[in-house]
Amino acid sequence: MTMNRFAAPGEGRKLGPLPRKALRGSFIELSDGVTHYELAGPEAGELVVLIGGLTIPLFYWDKAAAELQRRGYRTLAYSCYGRGYSDRVNARYDESLFARQLAELTGAVGAAPFHLVGTSMGALIAMHYAGRHPETLTTLSLAGPAGLTRKPALPPWIARSDMLTRFVARSLGRRMLMKHLGHNVADPRSAAELRAMIEDAFQYEGSVFAVFSTLQNFGLAGRASLYEATGSLQIPTLLLWGRQDRVTPIAQLDEARRLLRPTRCHVIESCGHMAPLERPQEVADQIAGIAVHGVKSRARK
Repeated sequence: MTMNRFAAPGEGRKLGPLPRKALRGSFIELSDGVTHYELAGPEAGELVVLIGGLTIPLFYWDKAAAELQRRGYRTLAYSCYGRGYSDRVNARYDESLFARQLAELTGAVGAAPFHLVGTSMGALIAMHYAGRHPETLTTLSLAGPAGLTRKPALPPWIARSDMLTRFVARSLGRRMLMKHLGHNVADPRSAAELRAMIEDAFQYEGSVFAVFSTLQNFGLAGRASLYEATGSLQIPTLLLWGRQDRVTPIAQLDEARRLLRPTRCHVIESCGHMAPLERPQEVADQIAGIAVHGVKSRARK
């Protein structure tokens, strides 16, 4: 379904060339709209591309990206359409949109081959992309991946109707999203940091629309076949999970391991759903470890 874009209460700002001049990072016009990104770290370093989840902007990756840069890697963090300071496109927010954004952005910066990291919904984008462009990847890292629940993100009676989805989004959307954030992070300081960065981005027109169009069209549940297909690609894969994850509970770990057959699996203790924000050093250590393994595997081929 393609619900028309709308402005929700509280979205008093608009993105455009002039507002973006005051914002950090870089912007690039892709086929569907403008993408906000940051490319940083040693120019000669191997590239690590970082994909966020349902609501998070690229700033989410700041600490993990800094840790990777200290280990000699170059990082490319970006905001998916509808998140952060990327365009709120008037389109169907499905896997094809996000995978196309990733392919066009990495192509524009001359990124391949690279290490791909996705968290939560971003892990599903990463797997979808990997199935279509496996030759561009050296490794794949998935943190707290979504998709193994069997409960749909929106009740079917809402998701089937653009009118109902729009009504729920406009009237309850912001409250529902802020409540969802409370389940993401175990540490109160990280939770406050996360809330501030998301509330800032959600001042821009079309933000709630983008999230609800994603909930309506992306497919965040029942994705076992995508996991299994990814496991058959023979890309060196890292699976990360926070022990106290309340969004993608660790009870799903065994099924994820069975389907993905990851090269490495690591559980982070005393950590919620957003491991790259909560435990950036440990996450960077694990990504660096699979990256070394992946480079050696590629060299042997």
